[in-house]
Amino acid sequence: MDRFTRNYTIVLGLAGLAVLLWIFYEDPQIAALNDLLGNDAQVSAYPYHFRVVDVRNGVVTMSSPRSSEFPAYRALELLYPRLANRTPDDPEMLQAQQDLAEIQQRAKQIVMASGEVKSVRWQLDHDWLNWHGVQLRPHY
Repeated sequence: MDRFTRNYTIVLGLAGLAVLLWIFYEDPQIAALNDLLGNDAQVSAYPYHFRVVDVRNGVVTMSSPRSSEFPAYRALELLYPRLANRTPDDPEMLQAQQDLAEIQQRAKQIVMASGEVKSVRWQLDHDWLNWHGVQLRPHY
């Protein structure tokens, strides 16, 4: 192998390694908070896995399967297929909404109890929705 090819291969390999590290890197604070969520029996047993996705100046952004643009009853139809085609006021749907709210509140309390967090901001989990075949209209 000539000198140029060897140097080119080394630079290309280092660039590829840098890209892989950048893709798979998780901020240690985010990882620690997600570990707290994963270690809680109730939160980790729930079909949707609440995750910390960002931490800035004590404000944590957490993923959620519901928001004003994607209501809870629609998320619950994805989490519990037996609830599909039920009305939002169906008793089982109402109980599932209550359970979702309680688990989401518990996830928030776990993160807040870490001592490093001032507030939690919720963000609709578009990746989870896409994985379940839900395409939302983009906001302009």
